[in-house]
Amino acid sequence: MANILIAGGGIGGLAAALSVARQGHRSTVLERSDVFGEVGAGIQLGPNAFHALDSLGVGAAVRERAVLIDELRFMDGTTGERIACMPLTGPYRERFGNPYAVVHRGDLYQALLDACRAHPAVTLLGGQYVVRYEQAGERAAAGSGVTAVTCTGRAFHGDVLIGADGIRSAVRRQLVGDGDPRVSGHTIYRSVIPMDQVPEELRWNSVTLWAGPKWHFVHYPIAGGKCLNLAATRDDAASETMTGVSVPAAEVVAEFPELGHAARRLLELGKGWRAWVLCDRDPVAGWTDGRVTLLGDAAHPMLQYAAQGACMALEDAVLLGELLRGAEPGEPALERRLEKYNAARSERTARTQLVAREMGRQLYHPAGDAARARNRMLCSLTADELYDKVAWLHAGVR
Repeated sequence: MANILIAGGGIGGLAAALSVARQGHRSTVLERSDVFGEVGAGIQLGPNAFHALDSLGVGAAVRERAVLIDELRFMDGTTGERIACMPLTGPYRERFGNPYAVVHRGDLYQALLDACRAHPAVTLLGGQYVVRYEQAGERAAAGSGVTAVTCTGRAFHGDVLIGADGIRSAVRRQLVGDGDPRVSGHTIYRSVIPMDQVPEELRWNSVTLWAGPKWHFVHYPIAGGKCLNLAATRDDAASETMTGVSVPAAEVVAEFPELGHAARRLLELGKGWRAWVLCDRDPVAGWTDGRVTLLGDAAHPMLQYAAQGACMALEDAVLLGELLRGAEPGEPALERRLEKYNAARSERTARTQLVAREMGRQLYHPAGDAARARNRMLCSLTADELYDKVAWLHAGVR
């Protein structure tokens, strides 16, 4: 049985802790916050996410909290015209082996947290932000291993350290050394409203995207259909980071003057808006250093446009756990297991990072002739052709 340290107690960190514990190891999660919890609003989960959640033993719990979506709708945000629709029921679920769903981030997180708390080999420690690590031969105990040093000055020794500490990962800063994240220049405004405030004719069981010139607006039901998640994004050349800043509703509405009537009715219902400036990083091939590796946003942070950030972190966690099956604390092969994980994940996650950027540019935000060409292209595709285009992502890596 190996002792696995995990920096970060978000979705990826808890998934990793559960994955390695289910393979017979001890896992210790070192989380920045004093209390384990998740902030945010809605999140989309493709079938590949459910493949991973099922492997972690929490798929059923997440399905209970999720809304299984009937279709993805792509709308022209200015004219209100329906451009394309991808059905997500019978044939889609048969092809990909699981549903497409939406869920509140807190509900997904709670399912993972409950499973970690119930597992005797998982230890959760709050108020322990990992600021650096030291490999064996430096400050670590005799023999092979790694030491994680936290903001409190405490040193935790383990056989492996998994950096799951997000896009501004301290573990990545030491391991990769590529500086601050890339600021995308896109600002997203998020709100969640009770569904009973939404006109009945607009209560669609779909993920609906209204695309306009340098902006888009997405909405879908969450919390078992009790709430509607609203997310409006503008390509506004923002150059400074912003995280969860409160914004007046009138200011948000004023950012989208071209939005058509039906979508505007929903946008105007939004309350308690908060804003983020979206960031990501360029892909890197290597994110492993001896007994230290990265996972999720620490390894491959991506923009929201492919709706795959959490899905990729869940896939990471499952594979890493599988590759650590049977590992012994002192074995030299531990490093090779981490390198194999890195090699197996780097191409798929890099492709997803770059595709997410291009989806924002080519599908969500074009204007004029480029937007009209996009509409013609999407209109020409059958449901099966749409499935073919997303198969590399949604089928997962089973």
